[in-house]
Order: sequence, then C-alpha cells, then structure tokens
Amino acid sequence: MARTLIAYFSRADENYFGGAMRYVKVGNTEIVCSIMQELIDADTFRIKMTTPYSPVYMTCIEEAKRDLRAKARPELVSLPASIDGYDTVVLAYPNYWGTMPMAVFTFLEAFDFSGKTILPLCTNEGSGMGSSERDIQRTCPGAAVKAGLSITGSRAADSAESVKRWLSAGGLL
Repeated sequence: MARTLIAYFSRADENYFGGAMRYVKVGNTEIVCSIMQELIDADTFRIKMTTPYSPVYMTCIEEAKRDLRAKARPELVSLPASIDGYDTVVLAYPNYWGTMPMAVFTFLEAFDFSGKTILPLCTNEGSGMGSSERDIQRTCPGAAVKAGLSITGSRAADSAESVKRWLSAGGLL
C-alpha cells in the first residue's frame, strides 16, 4: 500500500495578511496541513528549526533573507529516521524570498527522494510558488515533482476545495 508523508514548515507569531500585520497562534501552512490530514491518510512531520526565526515579522524576514543569501542550512530539531517507506511526500511551506525557507532545504538534503513523488504546496500573500518547484527538482534529483499549489495564507482556513482538487490531481484522492 502506498504511504504518504506530509512534511511541512509553518510559522505562527506575527504574520503579514493582505497589507497588515496580525498575530496568529497557528501558522497558515499548518492550517492547510490540518485540512489535508482530514482528507487523506498520511503521516505528518513538522520541520522545525533548532533556533527559530524571530516572532516579530519584520525581523523574521530579515533573518530569512540573511539565511537565503548565505545558502544556510539551519539545524533542525529532528528528522524522520527514514523516508524509505513513503511513496509520496506532500511538502508544504510558506514563500520566503521567492522560494522555500532554508530549513526546508535542510530537510530535503537529508534524504534521497529518488523514485518518490513530491507535491509542493506554498502559502503566501500573493507571491505564488516563486522558484520553489524548480528548487525542489534541483535538490531532489530522481523525484517526480508534480504541479504545486499556491494558497493565499490569509485564506488558508477556506482552502479545502482547492486542496481537495489538487490532491485529486496529484493522485492522492
């Protein structure tokens, strides 16, 4: 039986929502992952940095820009022991400076994704997927990277229909 892993990076605290800052207890990407968990049978893994970015949005984006420019690979709190038992990985993350947070690169580079299918999902406030799909293909040679889904973060809680259509197109529903 095919097994699916939902691996995601999400950030709560102060976030940007359509022109305004707002404090949230649950990040947008995590909200979308909760919707996915209701729709498909999948294990989940949260990608968490040992030293998280600042809870202050403007400081966070500067820290993320610094890491991107340095091609940093932030240390993670943990990693799955293996991803060998999974055929499909749903990879969910916010758009940080036109791609994935560098912690997602840390996660991807820890494993061999050859022969696996990756479905990327990116939350953002209008910047779309950026270069993240190409970056996943480059980081995970041998993986089949399917078309990604861009979700407006401030509408994450209302994304069930879009997520359902995307999961169906990706062969998971």
